Amino acid sequence: MEGLTQRQVDILKAIINEYTHSGGPVGSEILEKKYKLGVSPATIRNEMVELAKKGFLKKNHFSSGRVPSARGLRFYIKNIMKEKEMSTADEVAYKNSIWDEKSETHRLLSQATKVLANRTGLMSVAATNIGDVYYSGLVNLFNRTSFANWDFSRLLLGRLDETTYWERLLVRLHGLDDDIFYMLGEEDVSDPIYDVCASIFGEFEGKKVKGIIGVVGPKQMYYDVVSPQVKYFSGLIETILKEQGR
Repeated sequence: MEGLTQRQVDILKAIINEYTHSGGPVGSEILEKKYKLGVSPATIRNEMVELAKKGFLKKNHFSSGRVPSARGLRFYIKNIMKEKEMSTADEVAYKNSIWDEKSETHRLLSQATKVLANRTGLMSVAATNIGDVYYSGLVNLFNRTSFANWDFSRLLLGRLDETTYWERLLVRLHGLDDDIFYMLGEEDVSDPIYDVCASIFGEFEGKKVKGIIGVVGPKQMYYDVVSPQVKYFSGLIETILKEQGR
């Protein structure tokens, strides 16, 4: 798979699992202690160097450990990750949370972003082809130390007010074969906010209204848990819009 050996795949998986749980750079010693990789720390270090050369890992300037690159995260999502199935109770909770607002698109999407932000603990954003942008959960981001700085806040708030940014994104995502789309930075999107952020978006399309809804959060978010929620919720919104003839 993309030129990786099975050992390298196993090590990359362990690094991303540890990075997701700890939020920081990962070293070979912690991998050897916590994950049954069957090789020595020296071998793990050598394989981490190879993974970095191939672009799947990058070195943190303030630590000897490594963190996954956007390419590493994309490989993990596509080839390794197993999505956590949503329970019937979760699906019903999502549906009930927006059902009373189904008759009006503005209220529906405004409520939807609040619900998605609350249930994921991330920031939620929705945008439509008629130029409306909705968001909720900014405090969920700013409560995290990695986002608590003025430069990031200024960039993010600027994007939320920039209608053309979301119009371009809508055009880019429309008609993709995948149910959801990941924005992980580096080669998939040229935007400095994705130096520290990642996004997961799902598309919805009614008879007149089309758009996207998803989350913005840290790169070490639980993609396996959040992805099915975004997928289900965007599909639910699409169903409601079509039933309402909008």
